[in-house]
Amino acid sequence: MPENRAKFFLGVASGPFYGFNGSTEKLSQGMMGSALAHYDGIKAFSETDQTADLKAITVPTLVLQGDGDQIWPYENAAVLQAKLLKNATPKIYKGYPHGMLTTHANVINPDLLAFVKS
Repeated sequence: MPENRAKFFLGVASGPFYGFNGSTEKLSQGMMGSALAHYDGIKAFSETDQTADLKAITVPTLVLQGDGDQIWPYENAAVLQAKLLKNATPKIYKGYPHGMLTTHANVINPDLLAFVKS
């Protein structure tokens, strides 16, 4: 993590995380979590092989991701996850960023509710 944490989080939040580096949308909050939580989260998902865990899940699972995700390309995330899950329903949103749950809640929330009701 860079020496200037505030600058790092401003850069990530105003750029690739929410897709604001290619958009005119307003900047969202980027420093709500602790530095340790952010570090531990990045360490965990970058060093942990979750293949066996995904293969063990048998309940219906909705896998959502935007194809505009600049943090984690959907081909290496949602597409692979859906292949490992026994009962997956993948849904890729055209142009949506990594932080799509915040920037596109008006679209994602109804999709989540419809999946749960199904």
